[in-house]
Amino acid sequence: MKIYVKHYRKAAVGILEFGDPFGNSLRQNSLKELQKQLLALEANEKVRVIVLQSAGSKAFCGGASFIEMKELKDIEQATLFFMGFANVINTLRSLSKFVIARIQGKVVGGGVGLVSACDFAIATKCASIKLSELSIGLGPYVIEPAVSRKIGATAFSQLSLDTENWKDPEWSLSRGLFADVVKNEDELNKKVNEVAERISAYSPQAVKSLKKLHWKNTDHWETLLPKNAEITARLVLEKTTQKILKTL
Repeated sequence: MKIYVKHYRKAAVGILEFGDPFGNSLRQNSLKELQKQLLALEANEKVRVIVLQSAGSKAFCGGASFIEMKELKDIEQATLFFMGFANVINTLRSLSKFVIARIQGKVVGGGVGLVSACDFAIATKCASIKLSELSIGLGPYVIEPAVSRKIGATAFSQLSLDTENWKDPEWSLSRGLFADVVKNEDELNKKVNEVAERISAYSPQAVKSLKKLHWKNTDHWETLLPKNAEITARLVLEKTTQKILKTL
């Protein structure tokens, strides 16, 4: 598999897809492309709804790329890296179109933040989740506002502390991260298509207004997420964290 981010349109549905051979983890350039292509889909008047999906049939997203985290040398470089997640989350939040996450497999770290920032998530029974940041000397600071907004502060605390154990899809469904869980990928494709087609038929102006209502009281994320990116950047440069990263 090659590293890529691409988008295309099927009728009124915009598809945004990313892939990486290392568990669909996200590198800095991939995050830049996700933001850029989200904005391209937003600007396309023929697109009424967006589906976010990843390559293959295994992991949906492995979070931040360990390969690139190991190469971070200074605070500016590290902050820029984690700002990639901040920018994508803020872009997802500010779109006028609803975004459906198609989740075929496991989701780790920043990937959980990505799913939380989508408006509707549909997953298979293989889509367990985990926040492992604390175990490597970090913390899910950038994604916390999105995750806590979706599942609540108590569930976020449990998830961020239980770094070694996977939470099954039913856990995510019961806490609101997932809107639906289906048996397999065939059912996933069917369900995603059904929801996307239904939403694409709604009035664009009504959708825009409802999306804004759903994301009320989040305008301060424009300054909050960059601050959290800097906190994460400082932690990733700590000797303890660097030592752990070298073993991964």
